[in-house]
Amino acid sequence: MSNLMDFSGYKAIINYDSEIEMFRGEFTNLNGGADFYATNVEDLRIEGATSLKVFIDMCKADNVEPKKSFSGKFNLRISPRLHEELALAAAVESTSINQWVIDTLSQSVRPAQSL
Repeated sequence: MSNLMDFSGYKAIINYDSEIEMFRGEFTNLNGGADFYATNVEDLRIEGATSLKVFIDMCKADNVEPKKSFSGKFNLRISPRLHEELALAAAVESTSINQWVIDTLSQSVRPAQSL
């Protein structure tokens, strides 16, 4: 099970690594990797803030935007049968496949709870 931490709008996925008996945080949606470790939540917040600051400072020095940008488009490969079923479901609701998928995803995806 994963949890989420928020650092001033930057999100990190938190897992427990039983092999090293530590929590591991990994920032998501960055233009690079930034992770951090600690044995408790309080220290995890401190280490996360430090890791993020180092990452952002490196991005500034390299003139790179820290956060990934999202175009709002992604490719999805599905079976012809599922494609047909999506088209039918959309037609029943008098909408396009694209709008049907947007509506369905919007209902299914919910923000993760932060620690």
